[in-house]
Amino acid sequence: MSKNMKFRKPEDAELQKKAAALLHRAFPKSKREEDLAEDLRDNEQEFHEWVAIHRNSVIAYIGFSNAYRDGEKCGLHLAPMAVHPDFQGQGVGTDLLHFALRQKEIKDQTIFVLGKPGFFQRFGFQWAELPICPFAQGNKHFSIKNSTGGDYTVDYEPEFY
Repeated sequence: MSKNMKFRKPEDAELQKKAAALLHRAFPKSKREEDLAEDLRDNEQEFHEWVAIHRNSVIAYIGFSNAYRDGEKCGLHLAPMAVHPDFQGQGVGTDLLHFALRQKEIKDQTIFVLGKPGFFQRFGFQWAELPICPFAQGNKHFSIKNSTGGDYTVDYEPEFY
């Protein structure tokens, strides 16, 4: 699939609108992910995001926002991430995540993610007992990459709350 895809930052209004539509389609029961990306952009938070484009359609999305420890930046949160339902299971999310993890803004950062551990383990993420994720009871489904963790609660941008 990757040879028919392009990866781009959604810097213009048209791509942002297509990304929002994808997030709505991928998460039909919640507007949370769609609102999160828009709020991070609108509030001018440091936010790294890319889309996968196939035949002029946005078919996948990934975003990274700052993670904090005691008010100081300590890495990035991977969220949201979505693949259009018609393209799931075809390697689109895998290709987009591989691409994002190679980007200069991302590659040397500690990255936290709340998601399916089996999927993210393939990219070097490990389940984390510590630090504590405020959104994951018992840190179930909370993984970390490029760090050994630590005894603290990792914090998020205000738009997550």
